[in-house]
Amino acid sequence: MYSTLITNLNDGILTITVNRPDKLNALNKNVFDDLDKAMDEVYANSEIKSVIITGSGTKSFVAGADIAEFSSFKKEEATHLSIRGQQVFFKIENCPKPVVAAVNGFALGGGCELAMACHFRICSENAKFGQPEVNLGLIPGYGGTQRLTQLIGKGKSMELQMTAQIIDANEALQLKLVNHVTTIENLLSKTTEILTVINSKAPIAISKIIDCVNIAVVSENNAVSGYEKEANHFSDCFNTEDMKEGTTAFLEKRKANFTGK
Repeated sequence: MYSTLITNLNDGILTITVNRPDKLNALNKNVFDDLDKAMDEVYANSEIKSVIITGSGTKSFVAGADIAEFSSFKKEEATHLSIRGQQVFFKIENCPKPVVAAVNGFALGGGCELAMACHFRICSENAKFGQPEVNLGLIPGYGGTQRLTQLIGKGKSMELQMTAQIIDANEALQLKLVNHVTTIENLLSKTTEILTVINSKAPIAISKIIDCVNIAVVSENNAVSGYEKEANHFSDCFNTEDMKEGTTAFLEKRKANFTGK
């Protein structure tokens, strides 16, 4: 179905593995096309409750973009490349179902941008993060200047992008770029464990949390609309069967059985 991805659906969790091991899973046009199609499937398939995005092997999540593919591009082609990448990553970021990056090695350039487009990140001890585009006379083009700043703050984002510094898993955790660090052997099981908990909650409420939090981190200038969005989504939940089930289960001191309705 995909030329650059391996997918596996198990207990409602779809694992998407970028599979270009000979290129350290670098992003190219085919990867973007496949990710776009895979996310369409995530949106449309009710059997999929949440998603893990990872890379093949134990060395690299996604080492960056495939430089050989765009090294001769002119301005118009470069603009299209950036917009295309941003569109696919927006589809990941705005997915109503949780999408978590399981970073199993190098997450550099476009790979770091892919990880940051996910709702949160869990990484192995050998993970490395960075936006080293300035070494190529470039800047991040798939949303990296924006998301890195949102996640770790302006000053540190400026420093990492302008120095092209690569940080390890422990520093990524300190900077709150990742939520958890674990061993390479336990990476997928740890990610699955967290998503299994999330999948047990009310799906509609989860999707509305994603929407509200995404608005909150875009810009301080959007704070008012974020609060308005929260109030609207909060009240929308009262029209769902899940809300009735959740509150009834709480009052009856039993576990809720959510159906996503």
